[in-house]
Amino acid sequence: MSGTGTDVELEAVDPADTVSGNPVQGIADLGGIGGAELGIWELRSGTVTDTEVDELFIVLSGSASIELLDVPGEPDAAGRVVEVAAGDVMRLVAGTRTRWTVDDHIRKVYVAEAEGD
Repeated sequence: MSGTGTDVELEAVDPADTVSGNPVQGIADLGGIGGAELGIWELRSGTVTDTEVDELFIVLSGSASIELLDVPGEPDAAGRVVEVAAGDVMRLVAGTRTRWTVDDHIRKVYVAEAEGD
């Protein structure tokens, strides 16, 4: 399996989460291990907001600017912008509010807290 060649079916992002553009996103589920979810996520062309779960990811292709809007327990982190591109690794903490800006696309492989855990 190729992380960059795996098909990811893309759908429009919920208008409530869309800040600008006409972003589309999708997930290829890779199953689970040790109670965590594994997958490939892709976002294309736009700016969106999200509330994160506990997650570690590696960017496979593309890039994004991730603005940390609110980080639980870290008020000084609000407003920080992290630029990520292919090969970068990042950890997100559950409850963090983010704003993702993607000019072309970002594709990442992730290990995340399973929904409902």
